[in-house]
Amino acid sequence: MSEQRTLGVIGALVWDRFLRTGPSGDPIEEWGGISYAISALSASLPNSWKILPILKIGQDLSEAAVTLLKEIPRVDQSCVIIVPEENNRVELSYSRDGSRTERLTGGVPGWTWDELDPLVDICDALYVNFVSGFEMELETAQALHDNFSGPIYADLHSLFLSTAKGGTRAPTHLNAWEDWFQCFDVVQMNEVESTLVGCKGDLSDIAFDQLGMKPRLIAITLGSQGAQFFTTASFNSHWNSLIDFSAATVASSGRVPLSKPPSKGDPTGCGDVWGATALARLLDGDALEDVISKANELASQNVGQLGARNLFNHLEGKLSHFEETE
Repeated sequence: MSEQRTLGVIGALVWDRFLRTGPSGDPIEEWGGISYAISALSASLPNSWKILPILKIGQDLSEAAVTLLKEIPRVDQSCVIIVPEENNRVELSYSRDGSRTERLTGGVPGWTWDELDPLVDICDALYVNFVSGFEMELETAQALHDNFSGPIYADLHSLFLSTAKGGTRAPTHLNAWEDWFQCFDVVQMNEVESTLVGCKGDLSDIAFDQLGMKPRLIAITLGSQGAQFFTTASFNSHWNSLIDFSAATVASSGRVPLSKPPSKGDPTGCGDVWGATALARLLDGDALEDVISKANELASQNVGQLGARNLFNHLEGKLSHFEETE
């Protein structure tokens, strides 16, 4: 029997409001944020792993949030903390060209290292998704890097968003990007975010650094064009304590296209599903291009799903690709 391992998941559970009309003519509201990733992890992780969300949830939505997490297999809620602040909510509006605007409200606080220390200590690997961008400060991320021995996968997403008065968010350059990058073994961004890093030259300059600096893998999601990757020569070696990877000897880069044309639908959560699936397959020992191919596949399946409720079943193929949640 395989040893039980624990994947810690740090992020924010968000109530999304889509400013597009549904059958009733009203905006559609559903769970989003880290629940996309948790659902994809449940559908993709090896059976020997359990999922430990390390979350703070606002009191106003706590009962519904706990119910949602109970519906996802293999989720251990022992590290979910209810806080008195209002839960995070995001209002989303998409333009005809596919771009989106969002407005964040709510006040769930981020984590300090003193809070995280005893929680991550029981984990074998970590998935960190900056859903709000306020999950932790750089100082906390550096403490996490210094004290956690397992691999850390990070989707930097909302670190690239500023927040104006009223909660409106806008793309922004990532300050101290070198320091943020050093905190994680794998860093994920989308194509737009990769242009906001602020480094001189190509991201391959980081991956091909002969000093083997972190991150060991940089993944850039490209929407309908699949995904691009850069690895350092030390990419595989850090996973040896968890899986049987042979050490890599050279840095590499490449692009993995979608295996079939993308479906039409709502793209919300696709990056979250992509990253969670990629990490799950890495933890199962898949070759990198197979990892990315599977992540592309499940992210594409997510396009047919609005909101994260029932997403686990959807990714498992138990719901019609075009069926919407109620």
